[in-house]
Amino acid sequence: MERNRVLLCLAHMSGNEMKYIQEAFDTNWVVPLGPNVNGFEDDLRRFSVSVSPSGERRNFLEKEEYPQTIMAHEDNPDNLWKESLPELEDKRIVALCSGTSAVHLALVVLGVKAGDEVICQSFTFCASSHPVTYLGATPVFVDSEKETWNLDPALLEEAIKDRIAKTGKKPKAIIVVYLYGMPAKIKEILAVADKYDIPVVEDAAEGLGSRYEGQVCGTFGEYGVLSFNGNKMITTSGGGALVCPNEEARNNVMF
Repeated sequence: MERNRVLLCLAHMSGNEMKYIQEAFDTNWVVPLGPNVNGFEDDLRRFSVSVSPSGERRNFLEKEEYPQTIMAHEDNPDNLWKESLPELEDKRIVALCSGTSAVHLALVVLGVKAGDEVICQSFTFCASSHPVTYLGATPVFVDSEKETWNLDPALLEEAIKDRIAKTGKKPKAIIVVYLYGMPAKIKEILAVADKYDIPVVEDAAEGLGSRYEGQVCGTFGEYGVLSFNGNKMITTSGGGALVCPNEEARNNVMF
């Protein structure tokens, strides 16, 4: 019997990949630095702070027009994302070797240490929680709600109350995941997090391109995580990025 497979994601190729690879060799930028990396960070930032397209959306996403649309804007990316949300203007991007390293660094700069606890969505890939244990902290898993399959805001608050009652201190951070690109109930989650003054890390590894009420997923919390593994919306074969709140935070992550 023939089995049909539903693939998580197919890597999109625009046709320009070999040109950029050749450019890296020609200019001797074969180490993980250089103008292509800087340009990638800039493009990610432009997209992350952008306003959701409205009337242009349908034509822009037409399969037969998509590659031509991307290539037409290649040298002028400002035309692709014309408007930005003012409240996100300070956001900055750091390109990294993986989405896992982005989670790890976000927790480091938030001060997570051995003996701390970090709340993590239970329905996710293991990389969402592994960095918690790298730091000697303990993941506290919270179940999902059935509408988005992501972190349940009500169970989140129950878990926070439970850990405070049992340990005498609140969790150090909350990791919410956008599983399969589906936005979580992020506004409700942030309301709970703000109530207890706990920073939120958005694991948007599978959520690049998804928006919640017009805002790009990964830009709501203190830090946002992106992944460019081979099974993601866009790929660099391996790699990731961290969305930082401002330039100072970006420098803390880098140095």
